[in-house]
Amino acid sequence: MTQTATARTDAAGTGNTTHTTRETTAADGAAPRSPRVNFARSAPKAFKALIGFDAAAREGLDPALVELVQIRSSQLNKCAYCLHMHTSDARKAGESEERLHMVAVWQEAAHFFTEKERAALALTEAVTLVARGGVPDEVYERAARHFEEPELAQLLALIFTINTWNRVALSTGKVPGTDER
Repeated sequence: MTQTATARTDAAGTGNTTHTTRETTAADGAAPRSPRVNFARSAPKAFKALIGFDAAAREGLDPALVELVQIRSSQLNKCAYCLHMHTSDARKAGESEERLHMVAVWQEAAHFFTEKERAALALTEAVTLVARGGVPDEVYERAARHFEEPELAQLLALIFTINTWNRVALSTGKVPGTDER
């Protein structure tokens, strides 16, 4: 928990200044202040298993699609650490700034993405937000029209892993821009 102080001069122009202090927590969006567990060092078997699951999930998927899915899930989960990492990775892989800016609003900016990418992004949203009512049949069926069953299974595994990584980063207080891979 941290305290945020603000000073404000009154509107009447008398020169009086009021000071307010507000406590913020990580839930308010403030970065955690206390040290957190180093997941990789403290649970190495679980960390290595997650790395293996992630690598297996990517097999057979287009690398550009992988990054789009990871970016969208990280946006939805509000994981700045993973969002920074995957937008950087996408840029290095040649993804355009224009498309990166449109991922958050892909439905309104549909012409920036292929139908297959849009189906993957819709599935990513449904799986990431699964607590809101599951994965609708029409979303699943749309993805199934664009992905053969093995590729669809890989896509689902990728969505599962990025959601797990988002939770690891958010729970352990990872700081954006400190890519520790």
